[in-house]
Amino acid sequence: MNRSNIVIAVCAALGLGACSPTFNWREVRPQVTPLVALLPCKPDQAARVVPLGGRDVEMHMLGCDAGGATFAVAHADIKDADKAGVVLAQWKAAVLGHVRATSSVDVPFAPPGATALPQSVRVVAQGSRQNGGKLTAQGAWFAHGTQVFHALVYAEEVSPEVAETFFAGLKFQ
Repeated sequence: MNRSNIVIAVCAALGLGACSPTFNWREVRPQVTPLVALLPCKPDQAARVVPLGGRDVEMHMLGCDAGGATFAVAHADIKDADKAGVVLAQWKAAVLGHVRATSSVDVPFAPPGATALPQSVRVVAQGSRQNGGKLTAQGAWFAHGTQVFHALVYAEEVSPEVAETFFAGLKFQ
């Protein structure tokens, strides 16, 4: 390969790298739920048993990191729709405690198809990481029947456009 071909190949590779998006939004469907979510990267999946609503339930999570932020969607079936509001409030309090929130603002939030509950909210909170670094967390808690959900994006700073794309992408089908 002569020198000019090498230069062209290197420039082409650099150009392709510059075109790769930081946020590669894709639709994901958490297993055994009617939820559709938008995530900006290919998510990892995990499940674990956690206490919710006074009993142990299996929580399923999808999450990934893109553009310096972490995105996650979690859900659990609590088997009792009447407890969904209480569980959402407890779950929100636990997450805000975990991120050491020093201030937070709640607004009602219900993605299309969600159960109407006063505890269905979207929250913007300022907190700190375990190492003391600044943390902005935006989360939403909502329900669909006996299933409860939590969507979260956190980073040092969360762009309003990125957060809006993430939360607007939540819907039930």
